[in-house]
Formats: sequence, C-alpha cells, structure tokens
Amino acid sequence: MNLRAFLFGIIITLAAPAARAEVLIFAAASLKEPLDTIAARFDGVVVSYSGSGTVARQVSLGAPADIVLLANTNWMDVLVEGRHVAGYSVVDFASNRLVLIGQIGAEPITLQIAPLLDALGEGRIAVGLTEAVPAGIYAKAGLQSLGLWDVTKDRLAEVDSVRSALALVARGQTPLGIVYRTDTRISDAVVKLAEFPLASHPPIRYQGALIDPENDEASSILAFLTSEEGQAAFASFGFLPPLYVAQ
Repeated sequence: MNLRAFLFGIIITLAAPAARAEVLIFAAASLKEPLDTIAARFDGVVVSYSGSGTVARQVSLGAPADIVLLANTNWMDVLVEGRHVAGYSVVDFASNRLVLIGQIGAEPITLQIAPLLDALGEGRIAVGLTEAVPAGIYAKAGLQSLGLWDVTKDRLAEVDSVRSALALVARGQTPLGIVYRTDTRISDAVVKLAEFPLASHPPIRYQGALIDPENDEASSILAFLTSEEGQAAFASFGFLPPLYVAQ
C-alpha cells in the first residue's frame, strides 16, 4: 500500500460516524440493577448512568439520549421547560425510600441528635450533592425536617451520585451515609440504621421522558417501564410503585 492510499484510509476511518445504539438511555445511577435487567430484554439498548443532575445537564447540552430517566421531578421540570424532552411523554414509573446506613454490624438508631452524633463519632455522613443529586436533595430536606441539619451540615461528605455515597460507607471511609433503601440491597458491607419518615422530605418520584416521541423503539421501552412486567422487574429490586402525586 502506498502512502497516499494509507493516508486516505485514515481519513475515511476518522470521518466515519461512530456506531450508535438503537436506543440510548440516560438514567439515574440508582436505577442500574433493574434497568440493566430490563434493557437486556431489548436489542440495541445502551444505558448511561450518572447522578440525575449530571444526566439533566448532559441532555440539556445536547447529549444524544433517546430516553431520560431521573430520580427527581425538579430536574425533569428543567428539561421540560427547556424543551429538551417531550413534556407530554413524562411518566412516573417508580418510587423509593430514604435511609441512613452504616457499616455492617452497626446497630439501628433513631433519627435524633444524640444517637446520630454518637454513631457519627469523628467521621462524616456520605451523601449526594445536596444541591444537585436527588438523594442529596432529599437528604437535606429530611435532615432539616427532623431538626438535624444544623448539627450535620458541616459533617457531610458530598459526592456526585448516591452510589458514590454508598461506596464511601462500604469502603469504611465514612461511618454513615444517606442513600435509597434499594441501594442497601447491592452491598453486603452496609446495613440500614434508620428510615426517614415519608413526611420528612418530598416524595421520591422516578420519572422518564422521551427526547423524540416519534421514536417508536424508545416509546416502546418507556411504555414497558410502567407495564405489569416492567413494574415486576422494579419490584424485584426493592423499588416501590410510582407515586401519582396531585399537582
């Protein structure tokens, strides 16, 4: 092969568009286990996971998603208002509970100042970013509602997703963490110490939406999430049915 032919081949390779999945889903990190199971039922589906705030920003900047699945309605509202998703396609498909976790072997506690600070010791509470990550947003609301925010706000280890918070506790880097109840099922190194009362924070609502409602494959997958079979898949990983909260 001469040099000219070699260089031409490189140019063609670089110019060729990268192969793209038939359906690309951008989803909240806490959905990984059930969504991996659901995605495996369909051909050509790829899922990208991150914190809901990160997902929303990526989509708002033009990331090539077909379906967006978030753990917070405020971030979905941002995408709807910016016309980054089809507003009429938004659907609730699951809910969850917020829990305080510790390392395996730790004893349950009550969500009050003295027991919490005793369990915390000199350490920090691992939590999603309290201004961006849904689990962190819910955690801040819960701590405020229970009168615990002032004694904990300077003792937080804020990270980019709820799974990162889980990992800090599982690795023993923080004694406590605030995550979703479903997250405790994927690690043998953590245990639930307390469950936040439902009334202490906004309802944890998982919502999905389409970028292009005329994408039939994406529409079918989003519809599957709320079907009987899809709901059974979420329930098998500890997720609760969707909360249809009056607006």
